[in-house]
Amino acid sequence: MALAPYEEYLRLLPALAEVPGRAIWVSYDEEADVLYVNFRRPAVADGGDEIAEDVIARTSGGEIIGYTILNASHHAASVSE
Repeated sequence: MALAPYEEYLRLLPALAEVPGRAIWVSYDEEADVLYVNFRRPAVADGGDEIAEDVIARTSGGEIIGYTILNASHHAASVSE
């Protein structure tokens, strides 16, 4: 199994320090090319807003509980350029 170099994960640390509640769950649906980032479990949203192209902030009670990133592989490619 090939793993990304640990340096790639270390670059995430500043963003992870800002996570509400200090917990994060991430899953990727390869078939749909959607990345789900959740700040709580269960991550049942009662609303959401598109905050950037292909990025939806999911909310519960007015609080952001996660993000849904559509076309995730496209965004990953543009970040690495």
